Amino acid sequence: MRPRSMTGFGRGEIAQGGRVWVAEVRTVNHRYLDQRIVIPRAFSALEDRVRKIIASNHDRGRVDVSLQCQSDSAGGTRLTVNTDLARQYHSCLMKIKSELNLEAQIQLNDMLSYREIISQQEENPDFDWEWRLICTALDEAIGECCLMREQEGRAIKEELLDRLESFSYCVETLEEKVPEILSTRLEDVKSRLAKIQEGVDIDPMRLAQETVILADKSDVTEELVRLRSHMVQFAGFLESSEPVGRRLDFLLQEFLREVNTISSKISNAEIAHMTVELKNEIEKLREQVQNIE
Repeated sequence: MRPRSMTGFGRGEIAQGGRVWVAEVRTVNHRYLDQRIVIPRAFSALEDRVRKIIASNHDRGRVDVSLQCQSDSAGGTRLTVNTDLARQYHSCLMKIKSELNLEAQIQLNDMLSYREIISQQEENPDFDWEWRLICTALDEAIGECCLMREQEGRAIKEELLDRLESFSYCVETLEEKVPEILSTRLEDVKSRLAKIQEGVDIDPMRLAQETVILADKSDVTEELVRLRSHMVQFAGFLESSEPVGRRLDFLLQEFLREVNTISSKISNAEIAHMTVELKNEIEKLREQVQNIE
């Protein structure tokens, strides 16, 4: 099932009892879980329930949910006539006509100009019944969306494993080169020191200490061991049944930290070229990880 992509789309529809509910779920990349729900105003009280369902199926990403009721009978309006008020208006108009000796007749259009006589009244929907329909359509949409996310997630996983293999090869090459480079560097330092010693009285013990310190500062064994450990963790997370996007992103930061340390410890053109390649591979891994939930 895992890892899952954060990009997907699903649609669900149900028709029952004269109601037609259509649910659409769209998901894209986002650092955290960001829900945007569009639901008819008459059913806005159900929005929190929708959010809980989305949160139970998504760990992060932007999720756009559209719920539409394609039926005029669900949560619509009806017209009502206030006949008592109409009589009062008519009585008032008749009184005005009589007292002012007006010849004009009172028409129906005169009465309809007063909106209070005919008004709109919202119908209260049966939320429990409507919610069962919404859930059915929403579950179908979420299921279709998750299937698409899982299919893309499998493709991303394969891509990440290939990238990790390329990164591992670069690390192995670097690991093989380091002893030779350090040995050459140490011999070069000794040669320079030998020239400096000519005609100069230098304590051999102090010279040996400085050589050991130089060699220790150039030792990248610890960084390579940690890098190997991070790579094993990375591959392990790809087999996890839980959302791992944030963990993978953190590990890539550690990858970069170790590579930067190696580069700073060994000032060598060949090593600098290799670390540039490693950083390039890390960036390619990061691009794919941004798509994982």
